[in-house]
Amino acid sequence: MIKPTKTRRQLHQELEQQVQEFLHKGGHVNEVPRGLSGRLDANGPLISIFDGTSQEDRTPLPEVVAAIEARKKPNLAQKLKKPRPRKKVILDDFGQPLRWEWVEE
Repeated sequence: MIKPTKTRRQLHQELEQQVQEFLHKGGHVNEVPRGLSGRLDANGPLISIFDGTSQEDRTPLPEVVAAIEARKKPNLAQKLKKPRPRKKVILDDFGQPLRWEWVEE
């Protein structure tokens, strides 16, 4: 049997009750001014967590990339080799349309 999930209102009330119990037992909440950062040097740039030599540790695989690209290109080559037929108007000597013909170029 599946336990029914709590609604947002129930979760909010439960959290509010826990906060009130904490405060009633003598706990206190430190207020932090808005805009204050937890970083040591908030004026400097963010420090990357991806420090290291990952660029140097990579193994070049040009033959794999070439094989993948080669699989993509036959589809394009087939489309370029076989153009779709198109309708062409056939005109009489006076420039009036006579009929339409399908032509392959």
